[in-house]
Amino acid sequence: MNIIMKDLPPLNTDTINAILNEEIDDETVMQMVWYYLGYRYDENSKTWDSSEVEASWKEVYPEPPNFIENRPPTVKLTRSIPKENKQLLKEKLGFKGYKLGTFDPRDTRRATMANWLLSYLMIHSS
Repeated sequence: MNIIMKDLPPLNTDTINAILNEEIDDETVMQMVWYYLGYRYDENSKTWDSSEVEASWKEVYPEPPNFIENRPPTVKLTRSIPKENKQLLKEKLGFKGYKLGTFDPRDTRRATMANWLLSYLMIHSS
């Protein structure tokens, strides 16, 4: 994966909706999750700094995982969402989910990242 850290959009409900509506590309969505997990890319050394990453993530993923291409990190992301925040997309944004037969694993993984970001936003804005 080509690592060029972009200026990330603000973490707010408009951005979460834009993720769900496919208005933000996969790479940017993943970079947002990486950022809020604590991963930082050092342009000078061309390496990842994981010093701010929670230990349970850092030991399994010393570098940020590709949530779109790989299921295991997405499962870990899902499990890291507090139980009371599992339905935030539906409760806060009215997200109805995807219609059966019209979504693929990529869509599900994007929705998981959107839900994780919304959970992070709710936890850290109070």
